[in-house]
Amino acid sequence: MGGGALMTPMMMLFFNVPPLAAVSSDLVASAVMKPVGSAVHLRRGTVNLRLVGWLCAGSVPTAFCGVFLARAFAVTDAVKYALGVALLLAVVGMAVKSWLGARGGTSSAHEIVVRPIPTLLVGMVGGLVVGVSSVGSGSLIIVALLVLYPALKANQLVGTDLVQAVPLVAAAALGHLMFGDFQLDLTLSLLIGSIPGVYLGAKISSRAPGGLIRAMLAIVLLASALKLLDASNTLTIWALAVAIVVTIAGAVRERIRASGRSSSESTDLARVP
Repeated sequence: MGGGALMTPMMMLFFNVPPLAAVSSDLVASAVMKPVGSAVHLRRGTVNLRLVGWLCAGSVPTAFCGVFLARAFAVTDAVKYALGVALLLAVVGMAVKSWLGARGGTSSAHEIVVRPIPTLLVGMVGGLVVGVSSVGSGSLIIVALLVLYPALKANQLVGTDLVQAVPLVAAAALGHLMFGDFQLDLTLSLLIGSIPGVYLGAKISSRAPGGLIRAMLAIVLLASALKLLDASNTLTIWALAVAIVVTIAGAVRERIRASGRSSSESTDLARVP
């Protein structure tokens, strides 16, 4: 998560890049960097290729169509607001993912029974959002996958989502190259930093849990969303304060639960003769 959800708003908020140019350049950069992370997960076997196929069947055509919507809205701030709404949805989705993820997936990526129609619809909606805002290939679709397939482990979710995002982002990038506002110098700057970054991130995500990273990302996405939606500084500060308190409270609660489980297991072991 975070490619389009972080880079696109950062370009718009900190560097005053026009919304359509930010979306176009970020998508072209993502089309180059996502295969790097995907290759790592493919080698480690954390990808369900059947899920990838059904997602891409829905997402590739709608991602290309989403470019035309972004182009039609380019004369207004609609792209900016669409991105803000997409980020808010991503934050909500991450909260749902965190709650559902507490159950813990246990199945192998190759043991999941694929549900074709729901998966196809997820791909269609996700592709449309990505084509318009560049957000969704990692921030929204991965959450929908967790809801549909809660038995998937975290690294399997990441791997499957990364691989399905390659043709999805490629279709959206092609559309923006043809009809968007692609800027080569901006895209090259993104790639210089993102290719080594996504390789290191994929190595980490394929091996280790990322609860703290997800919490930090959710807070950053919330701040970006509120600013893109023209929220006041006061509202943004209060919203971030509440999010931080909730995050800390959730971490403390999870630690207490983990301690309780450890104590219970220790007691059971002590009773064994």
